[in-house]
Amino acid sequence: MHTTAGSPRQVLIFDADDTLWENNILFERVIDNYLDWVAHPTLDRTQIRAILNDVEAANAITHGYGSKMFLRSLGETLERLYARSATEAELRHIDTLAVALLEDRMELVPGVVETLTALGARHDLMLLTKGDTEEQQRKIDASALAHHFRSTHIVPEKGVDVYVDLMREHALAPETTWMIGNSPKSDILPARGAGLGAVFIPNAHTWVLEQSELDPHDERVLTLAAFPDLLRHF
Repeated sequence: MHTTAGSPRQVLIFDADDTLWENNILFERVIDNYLDWVAHPTLDRTQIRAILNDVEAANAITHGYGSKMFLRSLGETLERLYARSATEAELRHIDTLAVALLEDRMELVPGVVETLTALGARHDLMLLTKGDTEEQQRKIDASALAHHFRSTHIVPEKGVDVYVDLMREHALAPETTWMIGNSPKSDILPARGAGLGAVFIPNAHTWVLEQSELDPHDERVLTLAAFPDLLRHF
């Protein structure tokens, strides 16, 4: 059964990127500009994007997530397209395309501040985000949201083991603990694998590598249209 507003105190664990603030849309804007810039004699934008996706997927395993991995992937995609090393001028141009990613511009999802304030008055809130530690901490600081959470956690990847360890560290009961996020791959499926409830709030700009199929019959996965809808359930 899903919890409802006014129910006993719960522990709500929040994802950060594309749940609390917009993130992937910044990367998508860079990719659009990159595809405009890369001129290939035989491959179209869709084909080049597919190559970039493959390069990012491989780099995520060995280099983690964030803007550094992304810039590396743009350079390696260029090298794969032209079967040569990228020039210094090309790498500088890629850096110029991606400057917005390094400026810590923060666009909170609508209703986040008000919703976290109300939820924090009746539940215990935590933050769990993955990626480069320094980069994610800069985002948390820029968001000015950290005071809403009793603890914040930055991990390189979100697997079932991460959720199990977090529950053990904080003595969390799975029946009263919920993971809230936009990523089926990182937020919903591993949280459910660890026995937590999960709240899926889709974001139209979620990274393609974070997509995965969810079980429509899983009664402990609650799907909401917008972040403020949490107030009707918790």
